Amino acid sequence: MSDRRVTGLSAAVIADLVAELGPIWQARRDAELFDRPRRRAVGAGAKYKLVFVDRLLATLVHLRHGVTHDVLACWFQVDRSTITRAVGEIRPLLADRGCRIEGGLRLRTLADVIAHLGATGRTALMDATEIRVRRPSAHRGGRSRFISGKSRINAMKALVVTDERGRPLFCGEVRAGSVADITQARDAGLVDLLADTIDLKILADAGYQGLAAQTYGQVVTPPRKRRGKHLEHLQWLMAHHEAARFAHSSARISVEHGIAHLKNWRALARHHTRRDNLPDTIRAVAGLLTDQQALHPTKALALPATPA
Repeated sequence: MSDRRVTGLSAAVIADLVAELGPIWQARRDAELFDRPRRRAVGAGAKYKLVFVDRLLATLVHLRHGVTHDVLACWFQVDRSTITRAVGEIRPLLADRGCRIEGGLRLRTLADVIAHLGATGRTALMDATEIRVRRPSAHRGGRSRFISGKSRINAMKALVVTDERGRPLFCGEVRAGSVADITQARDAGLVDLLADTIDLKILADAGYQGLAAQTYGQVVTPPRKRRGKHLEHLQWLMAHHEAARFAHSSARISVEHGIAHLKNWRALARHHTRRDNLPDTIRAVAGLLTDQQALHPTKALALPATPA
């Protein structure tokens, strides 16, 4: 079960997770036991059939391959409800860790990311990704909120910010699929956060056009098309426009690669569980992915110059 092909993580990363999260999980468990009135003697009652390490492994396999709780219950020889309870306990612990960067630091909020970029002067890449979710029940209102206008499926949308190499810095601010990309960024407080920074560059696609004016040009989007009155002027403008758009897309392609790495974890390729668990799921996967990338760093990509 601890093989990298099963969990998606090396043995060293899993060992670090056990050392980091084990005491936290035990402290929360002890707090729950002492907070409620005790009706039995200390040590009485049913014993755990699934120790913490097995709970962690079951959660990792569930996130990596989308294995159902019934199958995991058969593998670990416990009841399905035990696996459900274990995943519900471990997933928030993984989500609270945030994304790991150089030096072992962790970025947990969008404000942490903006502060880190402002301090280091690096360029970030931003995009939104849609994750297919279950369709709300027919008797519930607001079913159309989850229908994506682009893909025409029931989905939820997560905001993803990566560095120039496509390594996640932030994943979250999950909204319904019908919400526009630029609206999601505004609701996340990006405009207010960038008001206190200078010369910070965040490359984004055409879905964020309009943020440049609100952030003093710190959010860079592809140039818009311009029209000329004469044919020779029009041909020159079209060629210049396509060259500028190609340079911009080449500079921000790494964020697409980062999203693809996130969706290699099957829990994000299609989310089969409850929709309100998706924010914790994507933050947990992003944190685990950055842990693995920290131990096996990839070579820096040769990116073209940032378009003006």
